[in-house]
Amino acid sequence: METPVIPGLELTLIIDWMTQFFFLSLRIGAFLLAGPGFGGRYVPLPIRIVATMVLTLPLMGRVDVPPAAEIAQLAAFHLILNELIIGLSGGLTLTILFAAAALAGDRIANTAGLGFAAQMDPSAGAQVPVIAQIFGMFLLMIFVSTDSHLVAFRIVLDSYLYLPPGDIPNPAALIAGGLTAGMQMFTLGMKIMLPVVATLLLLNMMVGVFTRSAPQLNVFSFGFPITISATLVLLFLTVPGTADAFDRLLQDGLNMLVDIYTEAANG
Repeated sequence: METPVIPGLELTLIIDWMTQFFFLSLRIGAFLLAGPGFGGRYVPLPIRIVATMVLTLPLMGRVDVPPAAEIAQLAAFHLILNELIIGLSGGLTLTILFAAAALAGDRIANTAGLGFAAQMDPSAGAQVPVIAQIFGMFLLMIFVSTDSHLVAFRIVLDSYLYLPPGDIPNPAALIAGGLTAGMQMFTLGMKIMLPVVATLLLLNMMVGVFTRSAPQLNVFSFGFPITISATLVLLFLTVPGTADAFDRLLQDGLNMLVDIYTEAANG
C-alpha cells in the first residue's frame, strides 16, 4: 500500500480548536469592550480583536473547555451568554469607578463657571467639560503607567481557574458588585472634588459680599476672572493629592474585581 505524498488535513480537528478558541475569547473580549482604555471609541476595532486573540492564546490547553460539538449546538446559548456576562460585569465595574474622575471634574467645572467650556469626548460620545476630560485622561495615564491594566488582565485570566467556562456564575454577586461600584463612584468623586469645590464655594461667598457692597464690581468684571484664576491655581496645587486619590481608586477597583469574580464562583 502506497503512502500518500500529501497527508490529509484533519479539518474537523482544526475547526474544533477554533471553536474552543473563540469560546474562550468571549469573556476577554467582553471585558475589553466594556472596560476602560480599550473600551473607548478611539480604539479601532482591529486593535481590540488582536488584543483579545493575544490574551486568549495562553489559555489554550490550560483551561478545560466544553467540547466543540456542545458549543456549536443552539442549546449552548446560555454558555455563551454566561461568558459575556462575566466579562461585561468586570469591565463595567472598572468603567463605573473610572467615572468618578469625570464626575469630580464636571462638578468642579460647573462650580467654577467653566461648564460651558466643553468638548466632544471620544470615549463618552458626548459633550464633556474640559476639566472632566483632563481628569479622565489623568486617571487613564496612571492606570497604564502603574501597570494596573496588566493586573486587570491577569485577574480576568485567573478567573478561568475558579470560574471555568461552562460554569454558571452567581448573578447576585455580579449585581451586587455593580451596585457597590456605583456607590463607590459617588463617594470617590466627592472626595476628589471636595477640596477644590469647598474652596471655590468660600470664594464665591466672598465675591458675593464684595459685589453686594460695591455694585460696580459686577460678577463678570470682578468675580469671574478671580474664580477662574483660583480654579487653575487650586487644580495645580492639588495635583499630588489627586494622583494619590486616583491611585487608591485603581487599587479599590482591582480589589473589587477580584471580589466579584471570587464571589460569583463561590455562589
